[in-house]
Amino acid sequence: MTEETPGFDDKKPEGPSDAAGSEEAAQGAGAADKAAPGAAPSGEELVEAGLQAQLDQSQAALTERTADLQRLQAEYQNYRRRVERDRVTVKEVAVANLLSELLPTLDDIGRARDHGELVGGFKSVAESLETIVAKMGLQQFGKEGEPFDPLVHEALMHSYAPDVTETTCVQILQPGYRIGERTIRPARVAVAEPQPGAQGAKGEGEDAGSAGSEEESGGPDKG
Repeated sequence: MTEETPGFDDKKPEGPSDAAGSEEAAQGAGAADKAAPGAAPSGEELVEAGLQAQLDQSQAALTERTADLQRLQAEYQNYRRRVERDRVTVKEVAVANLLSELLPTLDDIGRARDHGELVGGFKSVAESLETIVAKMGLQQFGKEGEPFDPLVHEALMHSYAPDVTETTCVQILQPGYRIGERTIRPARVAVAEPQPGAQGAKGEGEDAGSAGSEEESGGPDKG
């Protein structure tokens, strides 16, 4: 007879069934978490959301302040350019007013030089004054023989001349002065215009001469 161990066949191992139950419970918990989207967020998620909101707010404030700074910088640059332009304009006006008061003296020096009276100490003083005004930007203009320009010339005398082809300055009565492109006194001149009918008479003479030469040669059709 074979002896049987009592109770051996009636008991089954419980280990694998317990492990399967744990896995099923974990899967159920995970499914429950996924199936509940409206569940309350955790503490870490709340902290992260708060930090992101603060970061967005800081970036918006930085963008706004940067735009304000750029606008202020542009306004300051415009202000500096405007002040510099006004400063240059005021300086030019002041220099022009000062030199305008000296023009009669410069005219006297020019007349004395033309008459040979610029000698001795008076010559040294005159040359020093002319050097100073030249350093301040004063330039003299106006020469005989240049075309008349009403923008820089003032005609005080008028005549006709057969040897000019356009209105020409034939005598400088008073030189003109400018500072850069700013004219502080036009040149006062005597002008001459071409003789009326001179061009027509010249043209008629040329035509008559050419006609005469054709008659002498027998005309264009005669061999």
